[in-house]
Amino acid sequence: MLNVDTNKCKKENGQENEKQGIPAADAKTKEQPGSQQDTTVLDCKAAQHSQIPYSATGSFNRQYQDRLFKAIFGREEHKDWLLSLYNALNGSSYTDPSAIEINTIEGIIYVTMKNDISFLIDSQLNLYEQQSSYNPNMPLRGMMYFAELYQKYISKQRKDIYSSALLKIPTPQFIVIYTGSTDLDDVKELKLSDSFEVPDTSGRFEWTATVVNISKGHSLKLLEQCPPLRDYAVYVSRIKGNVAAGMTKEDAVNEAMEYSIEHNLLNGYFLEQKMEVLNMSLTEFDQEEYDRNRFNDGKEAGIAIGIAEGERKNALQNARNFKYKNIPVDIIAECTGLSIEQVNAL
Repeated sequence: MLNVDTNKCKKENGQENEKQGIPAADAKTKEQPGSQQDTTVLDCKAAQHSQIPYSATGSFNRQYQDRLFKAIFGREEHKDWLLSLYNALNGSSYTDPSAIEINTIEGIIYVTMKNDISFLIDSQLNLYEQQSSYNPNMPLRGMMYFAELYQKYISKQRKDIYSSALLKIPTPQFIVIYTGSTDLDDVKELKLSDSFEVPDTSGRFEWTATVVNISKGHSLKLLEQCPPLRDYAVYVSRIKGNVAAGMTKEDAVNEAMEYSIEHNLLNGYFLEQKMEVLNMSLTEFDQEEYDRNRFNDGKEAGIAIGIAEGERKNALQNARNFKYKNIPVDIIAECTGLSIEQVNAL
């Protein structure tokens, strides 16, 4: 069961920060295991009172070739970070990263969704997807992807779906990590039944996506429990704040990168993988612009189609009226713009 504390963290640690000479806006937390120095992040107090926006309106794309969220949490070498995220979300205390079996299906896309991370642990099949734009269709998209995951699982286990014996399959969990600017609760449950054209409250056909909001002022307890997620959130929100302040996308990403390196976010990952992270982040902006333009083009095309369809229906109705008045077919065609064949077919 998802174990996200929706109460805002009220922990005060300003005095300890002052002892270390760190401004309140750059409050430090305890040293992460394996780090060479304390990691500077926006803690619960700073997230609400810092001059640095924790999350602000800005362009930060939804998907790209290998998204930063996936690079951080979805690679074999980062299983300890993924385990930390899983524990924080579920209130568990697993300590062995090798218990995780990452089974992400590379390159599979459903409705423009490229899967971030899927993995097995303790007979539970998990899908973690990061989104910077609110999308109510996540239950449908998740269901489609899980179908592929289960097919892969059944094939790997050499199980017979046509067997008379009941097949046991891992329990699904679908988590959407949300970093956008739309005001959402810390945790929001999206249900497949909300999409049904005919309302159905029976629960017989249901699929749920749990949206966990880690944008400004939200899920602070969760971020405290999972330092890797907290550091990721700081980097993302830093970029958004820079864009909102008027920086170009390049300057916004570069400044956030330097900040992350200076404060040793993710135990030095930003320094070690600087060029890769920069490329992923900048590619995100380009994809966002493409998606936005595609949406606007589609919207304009839809309006044009709607107008044309309305005009066609009017022409057909006018032609019927003219025929009822016994007006010659050729004159009806000329007045309505329809062909003689179309008029005759009425």
